[in-house]
Amino acid sequence: MFKPHIPTNPTPTGEIIPVITTLGQTPTVHHAPAPAPCACHHPHTAPTAAPVRTGMSPGTVIALATAGTAGVVVIGVVLVSMLLAVVLVSASLAIVALALRAALTPPPSLRR
Repeated sequence: MFKPHIPTNPTPTGEIIPVITTLGQTPTVHHAPAPAPCACHHPHTAPTAAPVRTGMSPGTVIALATAGTAGVVVIGVVLVSMLLAVVLVSASLAIVALALRAALTPPPSLRR
């Protein structure tokens, strides 16, 4: 999925951009001569293209489902730990505020 797919030319011609030597004339393109048939006794057939696989195999589906589940679990753990950190910090700040208020206010016997 993340690998670049480079298209291939299904019928390579071997030609490169023809060089135009004079203006106004059509360039002549010289093709390589056809290969001579061999003297062997097997039938000559054209090579067949590899079958194109479409869709995903069951192993790929299982791997994607496992990776997705692991990603959701990791993100959930991180978010819950951040929420727990916020709760602990707010609770400790509340306790510090109560302790400071108790330390800074005078006792009831001295409030007159």
